[in-house]
Amino acid sequence: MNMPKHIYMVGIGGIGMSALAQLLAHEGKSVSGTDREDSPVVEMLSRKGIEVTIGVGGMPEGTGLLIYSDAVPTSNDIRAQARASGIPELSYFEALGEISKGKRTVAVAGTHGKTTTTGMLAKILSDAGKEPTAIVGSIVRDFGSNFLAGGDDLFVVEACEYRDHVLKLSPEILVITNIELDHTDYFPDLKAVQETFRKAAEKVPAHGVIVANLEDAHVAPVLKNISARVFDYKRMAIGSLQLIGEFNRDNGRAALAAAHLAFPELSLEAGVHSLSQFKGSWRRFEYKGETPAGAIVYDDYAHHPTAIAKTVRAAREKFPEKKIVVAFHPHLYSRTKSLLHEFAASLAQADQTIVAPIYAAREEVDPNISNHVLAREAADLGGDAIALDSFDEIRDELLKFDSSHLIITMGAGDIYKVAEQIAD
Repeated sequence: MNMPKHIYMVGIGGIGMSALAQLLAHEGKSVSGTDREDSPVVEMLSRKGIEVTIGVGGMPEGTGLLIYSDAVPTSNDIRAQARASGIPELSYFEALGEISKGKRTVAVAGTHGKTTTTGMLAKILSDAGKEPTAIVGSIVRDFGSNFLAGGDDLFVVEACEYRDHVLKLSPEILVITNIELDHTDYFPDLKAVQETFRKAAEKVPAHGVIVANLEDAHVAPVLKNISARVFDYKRMAIGSLQLIGEFNRDNGRAALAAAHLAFPELSLEAGVHSLSQFKGSWRRFEYKGETPAGAIVYDDYAHHPTAIAKTVRAAREKFPEKKIVVAFHPHLYSRTKSLLHEFAASLAQADQTIVAPIYAAREEVDPNISNHVLAREAADLGGDAIALDSFDEIRDELLKFDSSHLIITMGAGDIYKVAEQIAD
């Protein structure tokens, strides 16, 4: 579809929605929207001249399209107003799909690492003068946004498997970083997740390429008998990175592979140099400062057991002399309940863990699972874990730790606000 001139966005402050808003504004559209609360992302949009109403908003006269976040229900007042007025609606991923149809698209998907990989890929291509337009699931330090303005042809986009959203895209190159069971409110088991990724792989045209780790036992079966070429990113050699952990080296390998396959003439040496200069993104092991007592504070988005375990392990490798304290904010009752044992085992690897109340997001409260249940499970597995029921309590507890400790606030909710309160 041809995007109309005037577009209104409900949930514009979401990390993907805000990037899309910037893309549409860059393409000359008049974009405004509403979100339920202020945030660093909303402030960034305002600085870029995109009007955001906090709380209940209303569509301006002449609105030709409503784009809504997938967290916004059909019953939302503005969506109802659009339907009553005959204004067409698109979900965030439907809108991305429309944009993807008209561009050479490189989509980055996978359970873990897709944000960092997308940011790395955008930097490699930008440094090489390929002018990618990119949408990333976090604010990338290298370009100060979750959106990179580029040319009209090349589109680099972070894709999500939840509710089969990745299937809305039309990629020529598809990166699959890894596959694990997640989003258990939608996927009943790993096989269902794999089926979505298989459908995504089948959408890649015969002249396209799928970039993946063929040593991954969850990924290899997905790619059997796929018509597109499959490239193993583990073949790529990279140098040193500013980011911690072997998982980030794998992200770098995947990004370098995708860039080279998109542009075979691209110098691998130049790509490796770009990776060495990549500074990372907001909420990905982000240094926040020190507490008054001298504890170092980082913030991280890890919200899956595997990501927690790998982040703790990498932090311990970088700071072997420090005791690791994790303040974890579980995201979704369904995920916490389905992966309870795995979460507990990962959190038990920290020297001390504080578990915040579960961030419900799109879900109703489930009285059968709580931060106290998770903390007890982690303690039963040998961890030093407690549950606290407010950010204020967590803040006060974290301020007790001295310079022998490394504190990581962790999770997909707003636990980062605690890190900002305790660090200077």
